[in-house]
Amino acid sequence: MKNKDTSFRKQFELNNKVAVVTGGTGILGKRFCAGLAEFGAKVAVVDLDESNVVAYANELQEVYGVECVGVACDVRQADSVKNMTVNVENILGPIEILHNNAASKGSDLKKFLAPLEEYSLDTWNEVMSVNLDGMFLVAQAIGSKMAERGYGSIIQTASIYGSTMGPDQNIYQGSEYMGMHINTPPVYPASKGGVVGLTNYLATYWAQKGVRVNTLSPGGVESGQNDIFYNKYSKRVPMKRMADGDEMVGALIFLASNASSYMTGQNIFIDGGLSAW
Repeated sequence: MKNKDTSFRKQFELNNKVAVVTGGTGILGKRFCAGLAEFGAKVAVVDLDESNVVAYANELQEVYGVECVGVACDVRQADSVKNMTVNVENILGPIEILHNNAASKGSDLKKFLAPLEEYSLDTWNEVMSVNLDGMFLVAQAIGSKMAERGYGSIIQTASIYGSTMGPDQNIYQGSEYMGMHINTPPVYPASKGGVVGLTNYLATYWAQKGVRVNTLSPGGVESGQNDIFYNKYSKRVPMKRMADGDEMVGALIFLASNASSYMTGQNIFIDGGLSAW
């Protein structure tokens, strides 16, 4: 029998908690923002394009009836990150939840998807500046404030390719994404592996300050790949399909809420069982 003073349902509530989502207008970012708002959080949608973040924040506010704000930010720039943090807290209040989710394919998709032998260091550095440098800058700016106040939850998006496995090159033959030949370039697992390492560091660094830091690692999410890729990838997964973006949100709510209050430094895989093979 549970303690009469404990409500398990309430542990998942995020009512009036202030949440920041970087990469908030991306394919998954929008779903993460919506999930947090539906559970009662006041959401700051953070991404590069000001008109997009403001429009989506307004949409969330209308649909879910919670206060939301769109704040443009370049996570590669320390000053931009600091300004974003100040702006969010001035409007919504102290940040209690950070979903460090921003990631980049660079400014040239063809260069991003180039084979290993031809991969440009410029493209490598461009992607790393968002996927890892930006992750650090945002965690540093917001996490430090959480630590000063003695509470907060940080969730950082990585990937199954960041810690458990390398990409199976066989699934890419004949596979396309947005009309281009698809692969997983070397910078992607390298940057996502860095995210996992950063999570572990921050989790132990801030553990006694009341700040929890965990990693969310999605498997393949259906988002415009052709049928060849979908079928090849699905054959490798015990559940025999790719994920829908909405299937990532439940784990985020868990990690953001008090339901995971004794959990830090962990990496949750949402991959249909792929990493269990």
